[in-house]
Amino acid sequence: MSTPNKVSKVSKSVRLENIVKIFQDPQSGQKVTAVDNVSFELLPGELVTLLGPSGCGKTTVLRMLSGFEQPSSGRILIGGTDVTQVPANKRDTAMVFQSYGLFPHMNVFDNVAYGLKLRKLPHAEVEEKVLRFLDMVGLKDLAKRPPSRLSGGQQQRVALARSLIVEPSVLLLDEPLSNLDALLREQMRVEIRRLQKSLGITAMYVTHDRVEAMSLSDRIIVMQSGRIIQIGTPSEIYRNPVNPFVAGFVGKAAFFSCTVRAIGERCAVEVKGQTFELPRWASGLAPGASAVVMARPESLLLGKPGTGIEDGTVTTNVYLGSSVESWVSTELGDILVQIDNPDVKKVWAEGERVSLTFDPDLAKVLSPEDEPA
Repeated sequence: MSTPNKVSKVSKSVRLENIVKIFQDPQSGQKVTAVDNVSFELLPGELVTLLGPSGCGKTTVLRMLSGFEQPSSGRILIGGTDVTQVPANKRDTAMVFQSYGLFPHMNVFDNVAYGLKLRKLPHAEVEEKVLRFLDMVGLKDLAKRPPSRLSGGQQQRVALARSLIVEPSVLLLDEPLSNLDALLREQMRVEIRRLQKSLGITAMYVTHDRVEAMSLSDRIIVMQSGRIIQIGTPSEIYRNPVNPFVAGFVGKAAFFSCTVRAIGERCAVEVKGQTFELPRWASGLAPGASAVVMARPESLLLGKPGTGIEDGTVTTNVYLGSSVESWVSTELGDILVQIDNPDVKKVWAEGERVSLTFDPDLAKVLSPEDEPA
């Protein structure tokens, strides 16, 4: 696949201001708030992912940004221009759908050319541009093939080329990889990231898959029940979640109940009679407060029974080459421990009794009010 040239358009910012969307339940007649006072900004050329469980409002936000839904209140600005009341076909955005949305009666070339033909571009320009964009996505040799003779990954590449070829200011992607198998998803994640960055297009991506969000995004917006819970880079969201819900949604984590003892340069907590000092803690915590320590699998440590804060039994070891994933059955449930460099570090055998603790520098103290995802 060739490296695409930069599009001629200047990448534009996107800003949503206090967006609310209220639907009326057709059965009960009651009003339901699907999106509740959402505000955020996308910088020019940035790829931002809306991440959250089904029903959290992320797709509704995307549809309002595209113009397919109208907000009940609030403003949407693209490049500083208010487009809240502008129809979808006038917004200079392009959408890549989960279902591909290809025209079955058109071949690959005509599907990709569709938007250009609507703009009544000269035939020679259309042909040159279509072949160039098909080359970008590795499908130039399949230009005359109907969609029915393409694999799922190839169909998604056609849909991506069709959206990119009109050179939108903003590219919108609604769970575009959910119909693909694991290997194709991985390949398409790389392609989407490569094309978006090389073309410099501002993009918003919607998914409930944390791996997609982590691997694609400049920043991630985590949503729950119609509200934004946290905005940050993938590293910030993973290492410094604001609450147990975010921690559990973006990755595996163990949660240990604790009591805050002191807060200074570090947060001192007591966990089952042992004191730990952690560098990160949630705002609003005070000495004497009940809290939880969030520890990722790579921050957990195994030792002899009785030496840690929670005893258990190793039930399963999964060898991954550079690491081993050990599942430990405890009274708190099954906890995943990641053992890096297994050739150097001890791997406890399945069936062995062990004790769990954590590296304080890699953990965070959170308020227990929000349940983990």
